Amino acid sequence: MEERPTWEPEAWGSPGGWLAPREARAGGGVGGGPSLSSVLNELPSAATLRYRGPGVLPWGASEEEEEDGERRLQTMAEAAQQELEEPVPSRELPWPMQARRTHRKSHTRDQVAQGSGSRASNCALKFRRMKEKTKEGLHTLQPWAWTLKRIGGQFGAGTESYFSLLRFLLLLNVLASVIKACMTLLPTWLEGTLPGPPGSDTSSPCGFYNPSPQGLVTFPNHLLNLLSGEGFLEWSPLFYGFYPPRAHLAVTYLCSVFVIGLLYLLLILHRSVSGLKQTLLAESGALTSYSHRVFTAWDFGLCGDVHVRLRQRNILYELQVELEEAVVRRQAAVRTLGQQARVWSVRILLNLLVIALLGAAFYGIYWATGVTVELQETPSVQQMPLLKLLVDYLPSIFISGVNFLLPPVFKLIAPLEGYTRSHQIAFILLRTVFLRLASLLVLLFSLWNQITCGGKAEAEECKTCGYNYKELPCWETRLGQEMYKLLLFDLLTGVAVMLLIQFPRKLLCGLCPGVLGRVVGTQEFQVPDEVLGLIYAQTVVWVGSFFCPLLPLLNTAKFLLLFYFKKFTLFSTCSPASRTFRASTANFFFPLVLLLALTISAVPVLYSIFLIPPSKLCGPFQGQSSIWAQIPESISNLPQTVQNFLFFLGTQAFAVPLLLISSILMAYTLALANSYGRLVSELKRQIETEAQNKVFLAQRAVALSSATGALRPP
Repeated sequence: MEERPTWEPEAWGSPGGWLAPREARAGGGVGGGPSLSSVLNELPSAATLRYRGPGVLPWGASEEEEEDGERRLQTMAEAAQQELEEPVPSRELPWPMQARRTHRKSHTRDQVAQGSGSRASNCALKFRRMKEKTKEGLHTLQPWAWTLKRIGGQFGAGTESYFSLLRFLLLLNVLASVIKACMTLLPTWLEGTLPGPPGSDTSSPCGFYNPSPQGLVTFPNHLLNLLSGEGFLEWSPLFYGFYPPRAHLAVTYLCSVFVIGLLYLLLILHRSVSGLKQTLLAESGALTSYSHRVFTAWDFGLCGDVHVRLRQRNILYELQVELEEAVVRRQAAVRTLGQQARVWSVRILLNLLVIALLGAAFYGIYWATGVTVELQETPSVQQMPLLKLLVDYLPSIFISGVNFLLPPVFKLIAPLEGYTRSHQIAFILLRTVFLRLASLLVLLFSLWNQITCGGKAEAEECKTCGYNYKELPCWETRLGQEMYKLLLFDLLTGVAVMLLIQFPRKLLCGLCPGVLGRVVGTQEFQVPDEVLGLIYAQTVVWVGSFFCPLLPLLNTAKFLLLFYFKKFTLFSTCSPASRTFRASTANFFFPLVLLLALTISAVPVLYSIFLIPPSKLCGPFQGQSSIWAQIPESISNLPQTVQNFLFFLGTQAFAVPLLLISSILMAYTLALANSYGRLVSELKRQIETEAQNKVFLAQRAVALSSATGALRPP
């Protein structure tokens, strides 16, 4: 007789698990060895039976085995009921329909038996249900929800993230417009009659300021004034100089800036944190994204072929991104030392090239701003309105040209550096956002150089009033006009690109069905470029909203038009991207760049508020040494108790305890985060161990089944 293989049940733990199917037990019962069911019941997947609800038999169990497993079923049902002490709607439980009905009836009986129960528990239950219904209602009120879902299914989650960011920025501008209207426009109109523009006969040590056009203005001049922000627009609620010097208006005007900035900061931080959760899950090594998408990505509540196909495409794009990045990581893991040195040499050279291109672009913007001031003074330019408009738009044209030409160069450079697709997108975004934001800062620096005479307070032009009153009698309005022109030119450029480049390419693709038509006509929606365009436009609004109060309202209209323009362009002229990127990267990285842009845009605004003297001939802060000086002056008119409290907030007696409390809370938060991090690491190690155990058990089960089948008599 051939010796049968021995079996040590102690090495596998207790054999008393769920009963396996009849055939499995029969295959292992020959010769007294352990059955296949005893091995399979030890798998971690057997524990998922408790998620199938009470009253559900194990896989493969027959009616004859129901009595044998009755005790285990009862135990599992009690455990499941214990986990559900907090009532959950039956439709949300991952159970079969029969188990859901049983749970609902049992829950109804418990409610009837308990009667009214405690008042606190009933109130908490009602509050929780009201909160859930409120969330559902707010979710249904989100605009363009179906459009975003359709875009994500057809063009990938990366393209969907662009339109989601556009919707978010549109909401920010709507809120800012409402706050500006309530805190700036309403006090201006309710406090009295609006004063007219200052005349040329107004005597002041700081010269005169007359924004109203003289004589008959023709329609072409009106159109040019509409594009440049001069003429009838210069003395209108659109710009800073229109608002009269009233104490209450000055306070509300300045407070609106800080309220809107705080609101921006909170909403962007909330969006960044919510995107960070998705990024951490997608980037986790223990929770592999493949299994995460295969087992949890599908929505079993989808109804209709259209929704099913959209969800299938979403999952397809996500898996495509994972496979692309896995290939790049695999190639990077097998590089030799020489290959690593060559890769880093290429990266250093390419970054030097990028720095040289950025330096040339910044110098060109600075040169264009200086040349604009010189050309505006020449008689030939002043006599030709169209040429004057072109000169006024010269900085905007130069900035738009740089932003149009350099991002494609960055896109060509990124694949040569040997990074994954997500890292390529990150580097393209960083370089492009640095280009756009730094070009805006260079423009502001050039204007600051003109306003403050290069920072020389003792210069002849700036000695009298603290700013260059001869060239810029109302420098706040001039800054607002520059931001207005940047915003308007950006919109016109986008429409021109769509009409003159994208649609002709699509027509060429239809007229030339061969290879030439496919190469020239096929175009993809470039998410990084489009996102950076949004962030650049929003940064212009953040910088210019103090000097042009209605700029958020104009940007709201612009983003509304842009959404429908981009949607029409996407579905009519673009094809799905051949190389996509993670939606989690977009959900976290885009708000992070937006937060960086908000921080950078706050610098010139705060500098203007605290350090540059306001114009003496326009605006609500006339006669003040600085714009911020209006706040202490207004506080001095408050009751003495309120003054003492407000001044106490600025003393060390308040700042030192606040700093200590903040430090303690920060230390506690860091310690708590570290403990949670260690716990998460331990749980990840346990998950990896369970996965290894599962593989090992499955291999032993297969070996056992093969050995038992070989020993079975013919």
